[in-house]
Formats: sequence, structure tokens, C-alpha cells
Amino acid sequence: MTDGFDCASCKESLYGRKYIQGDEGPFCIPCYDSHFANTCDECKELIGHDCRELYYEDRHYHEGCFRCFRCDRSLADEPFTCQGQELLCNGCYCREFSSQCVACQQVVMPGSRKLEYNGQTWHEHCFICSSCQQPIGARSFIPEQSDYYCVPCYESKFAPRCTHCKKSLTKGGVTYRDEPWHKECFVCAGCKAPLAGQQFTSQEDQPYCVKCFGSLYAKKCSACAKPITGFGGGKYVSFEDRHWHHNCFSCSRCATSLVGKGFIPDNDEILCRECAGNL
Repeated sequence: MTDGFDCASCKESLYGRKYIQGDEGPFCIPCYDSHFANTCDECKELIGHDCRELYYEDRHYHEGCFRCFRCDRSLADEPFTCQGQELLCNGCYCREFSSQCVACQQVVMPGSRKLEYNGQTWHEHCFICSSCQQPIGARSFIPEQSDYYCVPCYESKFAPRCTHCKKSLTKGGVTYRDEPWHKECFVCAGCKAPLAGQQFTSQEDQPYCVKCFGSLYAKKCSACAKPITGFGGGKYVSFEDRHWHHNCFSCSRCATSLVGKGFIPDNDEILCRECAGNL
């Protein structure tokens, strides 16, 4: 052959030698590695053309250098995690950085479904109701000391029960005679109208609205015949077996108020002293 067959870099003859064809021409092996091979991020040596090269986040490694920074286990064909600048096998990463399930004491693997509460961690399937023993999952739960309950079990076990219907009282409600009631269960013993937020009184331990109490039990005013309930700060006057609202207690003749004044009874009438003197 008359034409030269030389390395594109060192210009030495390639006859009888191994070479690699590059864009700029053929290269001898040393020149090719020198110009094109990457440097191993671990050992800082060139990764030759005949070496298996591993690549991760702009970093290059010999296959033998791509290892766990803790246990030195090869990561070439294993799952791994990067923590800062360190490559860790899953086992080392979990032991050092993953949480431990409070229930089963096993590592909660990265990417697995878990639940965290009050600084503690559970596998999702390990976080169960202390009563029914079913996984709580994404449902609401209520802590009770060191136990955790789904809402139905908590209500069944701990919630107060309505005095009337005996069902769980979970929110709101009314307390009457130190006993809990649902608002809709706390009604007038007479007309059954709801009493929550309304004025009421009791008779023989039974609650009554103002209207029913006045109709059934209240004294009647001797002047207007309407019930004297005493609600709203109302005052009344009693004399013998008769009773009057304050604004009804007046002279039967001149209608002068007799509240705080002397008066003279005359059969069914009450008279001021002046009217009584004119009889």
C-alpha cells in the first residue's frame, strides 16, 4: 500500500495494530481513550473503551466502582438511592434514613404507602382501629390515649348517648339536668315543640315551653286571666288565694297602680284607699 494509514492523533502507523474509527479518522487505542474516554467519578481514572461504563446524573463510573458508599455492594444491577453525593443501596438507605413502622417495627420502604401522625409512622395496612381491627386508611380517626379509633367505633365506645333516643351524641346537643340530649330530641313534654335555644321550664322533671307551662301549671292573673309565668323577669303580686301581674295590680275603680301601696279588698275587687273611702 502506498497511502499512509496513521493514527489521527499521534500519527503513528496503525498497520497491524488495533484502532477505533472516529469522526476525524482512525485512532490508536491509547489516543482514543485519551481523547474520548470519560473519567470515573470514584477512582478518577479513565474508563477505557473496553470497560463497562455506568452513568448517573452527569457522573461516570467503572462498573466495579459503582458501589454503595456504606456496604460497598455493587449497584450495577441493583436499585439504589442518592443521598447528597453518596450512592446507597436500598438496604443501607432504609436503615439510615427511612422511618420504622410503630406497629410491626419494620422499615417503611421509600415510595410505599404510609401514614404519619404525631411524629410516628405506620405502614398504611398497619394503622388499624383499636376496636374493630380494620385498617383506617384515609378515613378520619380519633386518638384516645395510646389507641386510635375509626369514627364509628369511637362513637360507639366513647360518645355520650342521648337520654331520649339512646343513640350516640357526636356534636352539638343540649344538656338538661346534667344529661345529654340531641337538639331534635329535646322537646316540650306538652306540644313536642323543639326547646333548644328557647325559653322553657320544668314540671315534675319534664321540660315545657312557656305556652304549655302557662296553660297547664301557671297561676292565672285575677285581673286579665292570663298565665303568670315569671319569664323575662316578670313580677307578680299575691294576696290570699289571688295573684296579679304587676301591671295588672291596680284599683278596680280608678285603675291606679297599687304596686307597693296600701289597698282595700272589697269582695272580688281591690281598691285604693281613696276609692275605698268614697264607698
